[in-house]
Amino acid sequence: MALRDTIDFLLYDWLAAQGLTQRDRFADHSRETFDAVLDTCERIARDKYAPFNRLVDTQEPAFDGEKVILPACTQAALDAYVQSGMLSAAQDHDIGGMQLPYTVEAAANAFFACASVSIGVSMLTVGNANLLMKHGSGLQKQVFALNEFNGRFAGTMCLSEPQAGSSLSDVATRATPDGDDHVSDPLGARYRLKGNKMWISTGDHELTENIIHLVLAKIPGPDGKTIAGTKGISLFIVPKQLVDTQGQLTGERNDVALAGLNHKLGWRGTVNTLLNFGEGKYPVRGEAGAVGYLVGEAGKGLQCMFHMMNEARIGVGLAATMLGMAGYYASLDYAKTRTQGRPVGPTGKDPSQPPVRLIEHADVKRMLLAQKAYGEGALALGLYCARLVDELHTGDAAQRSDAQWLLEVLTPIVKSWPSEWCLEGNSLAIQIHGGYGYTRDFPVEQYWRDQRLNMIHEGTHGIQAMDLLGRKVLLEDGRGLKLMSKHILATVAQAQAAGSDLAAHALSLQLALQHTSEATQAAWAGSDPALALANAVPYMQAFGHTVIAWVWLQVALVSQGEGDANLGRRQACQFFFRYELPKIGAWLNVVNSRDSTCADIPEAAF
Repeated sequence: MALRDTIDFLLYDWLAAQGLTQRDRFADHSRETFDAVLDTCERIARDKYAPFNRLVDTQEPAFDGEKVILPACTQAALDAYVQSGMLSAAQDHDIGGMQLPYTVEAAANAFFACASVSIGVSMLTVGNANLLMKHGSGLQKQVFALNEFNGRFAGTMCLSEPQAGSSLSDVATRATPDGDDHVSDPLGARYRLKGNKMWISTGDHELTENIIHLVLAKIPGPDGKTIAGTKGISLFIVPKQLVDTQGQLTGERNDVALAGLNHKLGWRGTVNTLLNFGEGKYPVRGEAGAVGYLVGEAGKGLQCMFHMMNEARIGVGLAATMLGMAGYYASLDYAKTRTQGRPVGPTGKDPSQPPVRLIEHADVKRMLLAQKAYGEGALALGLYCARLVDELHTGDAAQRSDAQWLLEVLTPIVKSWPSEWCLEGNSLAIQIHGGYGYTRDFPVEQYWRDQRLNMIHEGTHGIQAMDLLGRKVLLEDGRGLKLMSKHILATVAQAQAAGSDLAAHALSLQLALQHTSEATQAAWAGSDPALALANAVPYMQAFGHTVIAWVWLQVALVSQGEGDANLGRRQACQFFFRYELPKIGAWLNVVNSRDSTCADIPEAAF
């Protein structure tokens, strides 16, 4: 089944996205306008992205000493994306937006990720601008955010540093007041930043007039010292090119220098950089130090940045999902056309018979079903979380509260689960291709390489797992976990009433939920938080499988009609319950027992 058919089913038959048009914000929309957006994005992805996926992988970004050089197709793809209006799809009409539900926006963007995940700069630009719309001043919104939404400027987020990695407590970039009048600058309190930022995607390029960096830094106190930990971190707007209060370039370059390009395993079409802030290569008004404007309150930058990071985590999860789907479609097509081997009959193999297509072998069907279960299950979860974002923004008080608490526990899952299991799906796609899968004659090896980065993007598995077990499921006495359990049990009851195989799946899901809830309590039964978190990743794996089983059961409930598509979804659901969900027992065993094997092994034993 084609991607569009799957998206249409999930949007309209399962999530009933057309019902959002009853809300005031989306009243100008209809199923027809949603379809028009999907049609446009599907066409642009097909014409401007997909044909160049291999090209941007082989012609990596290069730096000639003055500027970053990218293939011409990258600019053409971005221009088409900007012209489609998707940069401001969710924004208000009065600033040029479409007021599109995030559910539909996320579904539309899925086409681009499936076609070529590393072309373009849109995800970070939109996240950057959304953060400023929430936390920036009126003029910061006008000068920076709106020019990102219209495509003039691109955006980044600058968190990691070479010496600190993901440990934001150890951020060493410093921001000092820029003159006695620094607080009176109309663009925000003005500071000079000095430091280095690593792994900055889209950190330098010539695709747009300007690049707006959102940079985490610490402001020293009168004694020259900074507050330890994350509480002293502030957030700054640092444009590559300085601008005036009308958003026009002043012609003066800010003191932000490209120190080098990182050449990664995958996502090679995306520029990835090491940036030096304030080294003096481009002095501003005769002084070293990159000019930056404070966003929000000093010392509260991380809270602001997490607004962007949480959006990015849903985006990374959907990107991982679509790479998994791309591999599935490629290997499905290959399995339908490649002949190899002969079927085993009552008397064994008959060499006189012609070879059969790969898809006729049960083990190949297993690998295809696994990819379908991983990819379509992850897509359903991603769109479900996107729908929760719409509930959070436009629902009534009860809907907003439910959405907030469900997103608390599901955000680590929607980022981490697709990036782990769709990677496994990409590995199976290579396996189906056999030896050809390792060659560049077929796209599946690139999908795997691109996919491998998603386990690192926006927080590693370990970070997501500690966030889930160490914070999210404990907040307000487990309010989010209890709410999710309530929703799961409602699906269980619905499936039990439906009878047949769904009733058996419902029982399996109920037991999985029970075991996961018990493991949550067991992990924290001791007095040592370090030991409780030592097995956070197995906990998250079990939690994620339980969530995906819940999603698949919901999907199966609305796939009871005739037709190959409904049969395929029911079979994928059955596969997940029979082949995947039983895995949670092994993961939860070490959580329940607070196993200390990993925590206790001394360094010398390695």
